[in-house]
Amino acid sequence: MTSAISPIGGFSSVPGLDAITGPSGPESLATGTTRAEEAQGPNESFASMLSRGLESVQASQNNAEDLATKVATGELQDPAQYTMAANEAQLGMQLTLAVRNKAVEAFQEIMRMQA
Repeated sequence: MTSAISPIGGFSSVPGLDAITGPSGPESLATGTTRAEEAQGPNESFASMLSRGLESVQASQNNAEDLATKVATGELQDPAQYTMAANEAQLGMQLTLAVRNKAVEAFQEIMRMQA
């Protein structure tokens, strides 16, 4: 028996958008395309994938901020929702910083090769 590995959740907070595989939901099912085909399509550029990922991180941070406000005002009955959203936003930011740091390291390495 095999068990599927589920994602930690960093980018799944935006409804209908998975930062790695692209749009999901009834629209993609109706066209008959899979998520992998949509993400690896010929029009998908690295810049658009990066932009979509950053938008997803921003959305998770906004969600965490909104939930923090609701917890402070007493509108949110379950503070665990805020805790999960805050952790998700933190993990998304850590991933973003790690990718940025690797890109800067790669750029610096390329610049050293040319000298």
